[in-house]
Formats: sequence, structure tokens, C-alpha cells
Amino acid sequence: MTQGSSYRTILRSSLIVGGAQVITIAVGLVKMKAVALLLGPAGVGLAGLYMNLVQASATVAALGLGTVATRQIATAQVEGGEVAVGQIRRAVFWATLGLACLGAALFWLASGWIARSILADESQADDVAWLTLGVALTVAAGSQAALLVGLRRVGDLARINIGAAITGAVLGVLLLWLWGAQALIAMILAAPLASYLLGLVYVARLGPPVGPRVPLAEMAGQWRAMLVLGLPFMTTGVVSLLAHLAARALVQRELGLDALGYFQAAWTIGMTYLGFVLSAMATDYYPRLTAAIRDREQAARLVNEQTEVALLLCAPVLLAMLGLAPWVIRLLYSAEFEPAIAILRWQLLGDILKVMSWPLGFVFLATGAGKTFLVTDTLAMTVFLAGIYIGLPLIGVEATGVAFLALYAFHLPLVRWLGGRMIGFRWSRAVKLQAVLVIGAALLVDLASRWADVLGAAAGLILAGGMGMWALTRLSEKIGGGGRLGRVAELGKEVRKWVIGLK
Repeated sequence: MTQGSSYRTILRSSLIVGGAQVITIAVGLVKMKAVALLLGPAGVGLAGLYMNLVQASATVAALGLGTVATRQIATAQVEGGEVAVGQIRRAVFWATLGLACLGAALFWLASGWIARSILADESQADDVAWLTLGVALTVAAGSQAALLVGLRRVGDLARINIGAAITGAVLGVLLLWLWGAQALIAMILAAPLASYLLGLVYVARLGPPVGPRVPLAEMAGQWRAMLVLGLPFMTTGVVSLLAHLAARALVQRELGLDALGYFQAAWTIGMTYLGFVLSAMATDYYPRLTAAIRDREQAARLVNEQTEVALLLCAPVLLAMLGLAPWVIRLLYSAEFEPAIAILRWQLLGDILKVMSWPLGFVFLATGAGKTFLVTDTLAMTVFLAGIYIGLPLIGVEATGVAFLALYAFHLPLVRWLGGRMIGFRWSRAVKLQAVLVIGAALLVDLASRWADVLGAAAGLILAGGMGMWALTRLSEKIGGGGRLGRVAELGKEVRKWVIGLK
């Protein structure tokens, strides 16, 4: 694959998945706006806890099946063709069925303990028990997504995400409007149910698995291989989700449910606006990297290309969000959520480092280095929790944002060093330049915002516009666009030569 076609592939998948994610984000923010208006900060905080409970439990129940299945299917497609893919599909189906049932049963049995220990309210045990359905559906939907990602069915996955987001939000908000806080559990369950049902439709369109049925003994061998690969990835996911649950528990215990709502509001915005790039990495970049991982030079090139495109696409949105943070919080939630502004600003600064570290993190997934992935994420989450624990008494809920920045300030150099050892990775000159420009612009906007909100907004919009033009010219050059796009690329190339001499 030529460099131009590689950039076009990255950009195409980013636009498809990104377009779907933008819609999903907008729908999700409208849903949380409804929760904020109908239930207030406490309702937003409780909804966040419920969603994390479902996600954490589903991650444990899945035993890393989603990550491993994507890797196995992508590898099978390259090395063994349709018959090999069919064998993996059958093994994944039966494994998913068993894990979903087992995970749901264990969650239901533990519902009383969860209510007492995590929610500190035993009266909520019945509500927690209903979340059992969400656990089973999330495991099943994750398996469907893994299959589509492994086969690089980017469009199908985008359609599922859009349909599930809209259906879940409409149904959930309607129930909240009719029955208030009593419908909060139903709102949480609506999204995984919609995702699973839509996933059934698109997986069915693939047709039945090709090839003969796999004997039980052979399937058991595949399950053992998946388990060995999947356990470290599952443990990593559990560590991450439990760290987030612990962070929320710390905030609730120290500062109360309102503070938890502020944290959840900033966290939701910070985690969703980057989704259009991060989702594209998981959907297209991960299987491509898996197929190329044995060629160290090609793998390193893919990491650099993905990092550069991610920075170019994220920078304008990030700078605008950083400058407009007060208005974003008031628009998406309400004036009650003003303490979330400071949290969001710190998280946005951390997001620059996150965008740079994610492409390197996928190297561990592609190589099957589960233990390395586990150690790096565990250390990073320890930094995150330590920052919150130490910072809450000193600066209040703003400590959650500072801790997020500290997490990625620690994580990025660690994965960069490990990436160098595993595939001989080094950042290209273009990536270094992009990073310096984005970090410098973000610091300027942040300083302006601390001086005055209006000054920060002006700086954010101006620099976002400048970075948008920079991204347009750079990407136009890389994909080899003709016509007006080509002329834009040539103009941008001349400007860059004049300013910094980048070739």
C-alpha cells in the first residue's frame, strides 16, 4: 500500500466512523442534557455510576473476548481465508453465549453486595439487579462488534452505533419524562438492547460461517487460546473501569453526589468529543496494524500515520472546546454545573497526550502483548487515582481533571519507550511538529481562558481556525488530491516550507 493510499484509508475510516460518532455524541449529549434537567447533578452522577457498573461487569464477563476475537479474525482473514474466519466465528459465538449467561448470573447474585459496597445504599439492590440484563446484552453486542471490526465492516458498525444511540436516547428520555427517576434503570438498559438487536441484523447479513462445523475438541482448543490471550486484556479493562468507579466513589464520599455530577458532566464531554478519532482507530487501524505487525518498519509507519492524522483531526475541535468550555457546559447541562468547567479544561489538555498515546497502545494489542498492556495501564491508573486521592482535599473536584492530565503525562513516555523496544518505533518529524503546534496552541488558549472567558473563547476560535486550515492542507497533500484540493495542498506545502521548512 502506498503512503497516499494509506492516508486515504485512515482518513476514509475516520470520516465514516467519525461521522457516526458525531451523531452518537450529539444524541448522547442531548440525552444527558435531559437527565440534567429532569434529575439534576445527582441524577447525572447516579446514571454515570450505573453505566460504569454495567461496563465494568461486562468487561469482566467477556474475559477479553472482544479484543482477542478482532485480532484472531483479522489474522485469520489474512492467513487462512474464509474457512479460517468461519471457524473463529463459530468459536466466538458459543464462547459469547456462555460468557454472557455466566456474567449475568454472577452479577445478579452480587447485586446486593454492589448496592451496599459501591452505592452505599442497600435499598438500591433491586435496581442494581435489573442491570443484569445490561451486562448480558453488552457482552453479546461487544462480540458482534468484534466480528465486524475484524472483517473491517466499518460502515455496518457505524450504522449500528447511530441506530443504537438514537433508539436508546429517544426511548430513555421518553421514559424519564413519563416516570422520572424511577425510569433511570430503563434508560441505562435501552442503549445496549438497541445495540444488540441491530447487531443481530448486520451479523446475519454476513451469512453463515463458511466451512465445516468445528469439532468440540478443536473448538475447546480455540477457547483456551482465546482465554490465554484474553485474560490480560480483560484484566486491563477491569483495572481501568474499576479505577474509574473508585474515582467516582472517592468524589462521592468526599464531596457528595453534586460533585460527582460535575465530574461526570466533564468526563462525558471529554470522553465523547474525541470518539470520532478513537473509534476509527479501534475499527480500522487496529485490524490493519494486526495484519502488518510482523513487519516492524511498516508497523512503525502505520503508527506514525495514524498519530499524525489523529492530531490533525482533533486539534481544531480540541482548541475550540478549550476556549468555549464555559458555554459548552452551560449549553449541554445547565448553570448549576459551573464547577465542571475547570475539570473539562484540564481534561482537554490531557487529551492531546491521549491522542498521541493511543496509536502506540494498539501495538500491544496487535502483538498480543497482554501482560505489557496490563502493566502500563495499571501504572497509569494508579497515577490517576493517587492524583484524585491527594488532590480532592486540596483543590476539590478540580483534582479529577488534574489527575487525568497526570495520567497521560505518565502514560505517553512509557508507551513510547515500549513501542521503541517492540517495533523500533520513533516519532516522525511531522508528528513531532504537529504535537508541538497543538500543545503550544492549547497552552495559549488555556492561559487566555484563565485571564478572561471571552479572551479564551476568541483565542480558541482563532487558533482552531488556523489549525483547521493547517490540517486541510497537510491532509490534502498526503492523500494526493487533485483539482482545488490539490491546489490547497500545494499552497499549504509552500507555506510550511516558508515557515518551518517541512518537506
